[in-house]
Amino acid sequence: MQLYVVGGAVRDELLGRPAADRDWVAVGATPEELLALGYKPVGRDFPVFLHPQTGEEVALARTERKSARGYHGFTFHASPDVTLEQDLQRRDLTINAMARDAQGRLIDPCGGERDLRARVLRHVSPAFAEDPVRLLRVARFAARWPDFTVAPETMALLRQLVDDGEVDALVAERVWQECSRGLMEVRPSRMLELLAACGALPRLAPGLDAGPERLARIDRAAAAGLSLPQRYALMLLGGADVEAISERWRVDTACREMAALLARLHERLGRAESFDAAALVALLDEGDAWRRGGRFEALLAATQCLDPAPPLERLRAVWRAAAAIDTAAVAAAAAARGARGPAVGEAIVQARIAAVDAARR
Repeated sequence: MQLYVVGGAVRDELLGRPAADRDWVAVGATPEELLALGYKPVGRDFPVFLHPQTGEEVALARTERKSARGYHGFTFHASPDVTLEQDLQRRDLTINAMARDAQGRLIDPCGGERDLRARVLRHVSPAFAEDPVRLLRVARFAARWPDFTVAPETMALLRQLVDDGEVDALVAERVWQECSRGLMEVRPSRMLELLAACGALPRLAPGLDAGPERLARIDRAAAAGLSLPQRYALMLLGGADVEAISERWRVDTACREMAALLARLHERLGRAESFDAAALVALLDEGDAWRRGGRFEALLAATQCLDPAPPLERLRAVWRAAAAIDTAAVAAAAAARGARGPAVGEAIVQARIAAVDAARR
């Protein structure tokens, strides 16, 4: 048995960047041999094991054959006679199809090092067009490395994935997994640009476009280090059906809530400077600023990525003033006057309005 470090760890080392983790390929081994050595099986679709000491993933060298539509539609063959070169040939991009042996020698049958130097994302083989997840991965890599270009022949295969309907077989969880990771890269606009250029964007997210305003604001969000919910909300704002896309992709609750909140409130946040005290308190109420102040502050930070960015300092000031009201004392005083139920809530609202009025003077 021979072990090789493969894929992203080799690529990132050549780029001079730290690798988050290392993946290994075992050549000349069987599952029984790995089990006897103490490796723990974790792969469901093909033989993958955890190293008994390091916990790193070790996969048996394998080949694959397309057997059905979608990224699950593959039959895998793993046996001791599969070579490292055969395993590397089934990978997506040349820059991910490199390995290092135990002596540190680079094994690069597909020209990955050359393409790294040239800053090119290039497919390994025509089989690239059999797996629709690869389209999402290329889009994510484009967002990670803004100075890389996609080889023209690879773009042609991305369009083929769309034209052949392979992209329609993607499951929601995988679309969201890849797109959410792309949104957290250095220039997420490139992900949307590439998905639009190959025709995938309207198939994955009907109503979502790659217009310049949308692209600019998600890049501003990335430059500001905003969170995934904030970036997702900014991506969907304007023209897209927020609820439909969130449901289609099975987006997590935090992202779904932030997107819906920004879509509902962004116009009023932009005009908040002109609101009277009652309208400001109503806006803060709708944003749930009293109970979920952290989320409301995140919402305000997201609106700062809009063009133009609305002035929000006075809104923050009156919010602080209204939030400082002792609502328990106000409620007790109202109850002592005989108020009950909604009347107590109204007393709190009026106290907040008075606090906002005082803060604005």
